[in-house]
Amino acid sequence: MCFRKFRRWIKSFNRQKPKRIKITMSEQQSQPTRRHLPLILIGGFGSSSTDDEKKSTYLGFNVGSAYHHKKGENHIYEGMILRFLKSDWQYHDATNVIFYRGKEIEHEPIIPRKIKYIEEMSSQEATLPDQLQRLKDKNIVDKFHNLQANGLFSGNRVIVDPAMALKFLELAEDPYRSLWVFRYYDLKERNFEAYGNALVRLIDCIREIAADEQGVKPKVNIIAYSMGGLVIRQAIQETYPQRYLQAEDYINKVVTLGTPHRGITFQIFKDWLGSEAEKDLERMNPQNQDDTDNPNSFWNFKNYFPLERLLTVVGTNYRPYHNWSGTWLNRIFSESNEYGINYNRSDGLVKQIAAQIPGAPRTFVHKCHGGFDSLITSRESFEVTTRFLFGNVRVRLRMVKAQISRGKDLFGKSEFFLGVSIKPRGVDFELFHQSKEAENCYGPFNEDNLTDENPAFPWADDNKLIWEGYLNSTSILEDESIQPKDMVMRLDFYVGERDLSGIGFSDNLIFRKHYYVRALLTESTPELYLHNHELFALPDFQPEPQEMMRMVEDGWHFDVVGTGFKGRFSIEIERIPEYGQPESLMHAIDG
Repeated sequence: MCFRKFRRWIKSFNRQKPKRIKITMSEQQSQPTRRHLPLILIGGFGSSSTDDEKKSTYLGFNVGSAYHHKKGENHIYEGMILRFLKSDWQYHDATNVIFYRGKEIEHEPIIPRKIKYIEEMSSQEATLPDQLQRLKDKNIVDKFHNLQANGLFSGNRVIVDPAMALKFLELAEDPYRSLWVFRYYDLKERNFEAYGNALVRLIDCIREIAADEQGVKPKVNIIAYSMGGLVIRQAIQETYPQRYLQAEDYINKVVTLGTPHRGITFQIFKDWLGSEAEKDLERMNPQNQDDTDNPNSFWNFKNYFPLERLLTVVGTNYRPYHNWSGTWLNRIFSESNEYGINYNRSDGLVKQIAAQIPGAPRTFVHKCHGGFDSLITSRESFEVTTRFLFGNVRVRLRMVKAQISRGKDLFGKSEFFLGVSIKPRGVDFELFHQSKEAENCYGPFNEDNLTDENPAFPWADDNKLIWEGYLNSTSILEDESIQPKDMVMRLDFYVGERDLSGIGFSDNLIFRKHYYVRALLTESTPELYLHNHELFALPDFQPEPQEMMRMVEDGWHFDVVGTGFKGRFSIEIERIPEYGQPESLMHAIDG
């Protein structure tokens, strides 16, 4: 591809809005965006006391993991806070800007001396020192007036600290790139109504502080761990509607990590947590969550927030979880379709099915609920989350048809499972994980063509969706040293068989093989190839004609063939504009 065409591709792929469509600022505000926005982190808890959480500075988001068998960027993951601060996004820590207290703060705020001095000098039309003139040019004085006029310095349990707000605005080049921790533990009052009100108040404070020089207030992105996801749902499903507001006008995207959206299947927590947490536990009661008449039910989430703007990250590895009582209780209190204690489909605390909301994107990471290298401390969670928030490509993988040609115990009760794990090139961590150990493969299927209706662990949608994920090709497109321009994913296919009756072999491996899906980013429609090798990484590599995938109406088809199994699968790729919904890449993109 010539340099001129390549530049045209970059402009086309990353353009802010579709050609010939003018988008106003108000329209932009109502649409999802992959722009960098203020980011709120919300932790979880599950004990009778929140004293430990109150002592925690960043509620676990500052804890990472070391991967000693990996090198370079993949060796040390510093935790979500540090990784955001050190990344190319260059987020700025704004945690101390907000105070959380157990009672309302009524005293009048102390306005910083610099702000008063700027006002005095400006009223006298005197020349300001360069540093103070820059503050004035950034409209920080007007911003402080707005904060005070809106009562954000006092009169509430969640308030802005004027001195810390000024320090933040002085240091942060772009307030949109700011990190905030929602410390709802500090409110003392343990009920979801208080949590929801405080979160909405925090969002109001952030939007006022981060407003740009034209006065445009950004929406926020939110990442929540465990019970923190239920706090977000309180704000979305109750607090905003009670104020006759739509949450999507204030919240851009939400990611939940191991949140018990559908409740906890065993309800003996009351004896552990005490009466103080009784109201909290009601939100984790599966019967309450399954009640469609309950406005807080997970079934009703779609009525209050666009499902495509929520990503649920589901943990699948219960084994390292430190709370073994929770792990065994997940076996004893199994769901009706889990075949009793044969399975433990959980992260050690939260069932895999409970961590999802129907219709919302979901991904599986092979991590436990808490501790080191868990849902909150693992690199996988960070990689999945950032691609969902900022990625410019959406990919879907579907099964079209399949046929198993071996296995099937003659005397036992055989069942088949299909799973896929997905890893992008350049990051030695999976974006999606299915395996025998994770107990999250699709199935069980009794039919050898995997056409059973309503399997216990169903497809992600009604059209055999395996994975819906997000990628970011910006660094590839903008780095002129990368030639040719391509994205690569490794797909690890697994087909297994189990015999529940114990007569035949209980765990047969039918098929397992790695494939590499490679997309060449041409100036028109991308070209997709399927390789069973890594020779494409060599200079001057030329793919074989039979390695090119077949284009169909809504994507590309490819075949997976080996001893005991053959299947046809589909890849769909869409471009995510800076504002708005994903757009198909099936047609040529002009400059």
